[in-house]
Parts: sequence; C-alpha cells; structure tokens
Amino acid sequence: MQPNTLICLSLLLLASLLNGVQGDDKMPATEVKRCSGNKPFPLEVRVSGCVVPPCDVIKGTVQTFEIDFAVDKYITSATTLVRATTLGIITVPYELPEDVAAVCPNLMYGAYCPLYPTEDVTYKFEFPIGEYPEIGVKIEIYLVDQDRDIATCFVCDIKVKKGSAGSQVYELNYLN
Repeated sequence: MQPNTLICLSLLLLASLLNGVQGDDKMPATEVKRCSGNKPFPLEVRVSGCVVPPCDVIKGTVQTFEIDFAVDKYITSATTLVRATTLGIITVPYELPEDVAAVCPNLMYGAYCPLYPTEDVTYKFEFPIGEYPEIGVKIEIYLVDQDRDIATCFVCDIKVKKGSAGSQVYELNYLN
C-alpha cells in the first residue's frame, strides 16, 4: 500500500474508534416497573445516579429522569402526572409546577410537538424533591396527552434522604 493510503485508512479507523468512544452520553438505564393495568410502558427510563431502585433522592433538590417512549397517536400536548404512595397504603397526587409538568418543551434531541405515531422521543423530567419525611416512596409517573390518554407510565421506588452526611434513612419495602 501507498503511504498516503495507509495514513488515510489509519485516520478513518481512528475517527470511527473515537466516535464509538464518545458515542452516547445517556445515563445507564434504571430498572422500573409497569403500572397496573395494560398501560403503555416506556422504551427505557434513566434516573440520574440510579440503576437499581430504590433510588436515593435528596430533599430540596431536583432529580433528573430521562424517559424514552414510543408515540402511538398524534399528540399536540402532553403533561406529566405523578402519584406517590407511602407506607404502602397512602397514595396522593404529587403536584408539579406547570413548566415541569409540560412534556413538549422538555423533549430532548430536537424533538418537538406535535408528535406523530411511530416516533420515539425522549423527555427530560426534572422532578423536584420537596421537604418530605425520610422514607421510601413508590412513585407512579404518567405522561398523558391532550385527550387525557396515557402515552406511557411506569413505577419507580425512591428513598428520600437528607443532603448532609450521617443522616438516618428509613426504607420501606413494598410488596409487588
């Protein structure tokens, strides 16, 4: 081979290797559960800093979720709804600020509404963690469209903790 050809091939190989190393900046996938009933399940969920729940969340901070889901109908707008269950029996809606609950402005990778059937999109959900007791909580996250149909839904166990070191945490185990 000619020296110039060898240099070109070496550069191509190096470029493809670097592309593979840089690759995907996504967080690792988090193990989440299906919602009860036959509701659409996300393609993948990534919770910052958590692969296997319960996910530790710190009071007074924001926990980042990236939710990949498949669109199965024409969607002009979507909203996030959260329900929190504590002590295994008390379930309440978790109110979100309007700008956090709005799905369309928080889509990633250049996606925007309206969404069309067969699209796969990623929603960046910045979940505010309030000043709540340090206990285990089962959260159900629903993305609902303009017709109040569920676009996707999943359940994730979290453990609310203080931000300072040495804090005591009470973890509750839920039956599946």
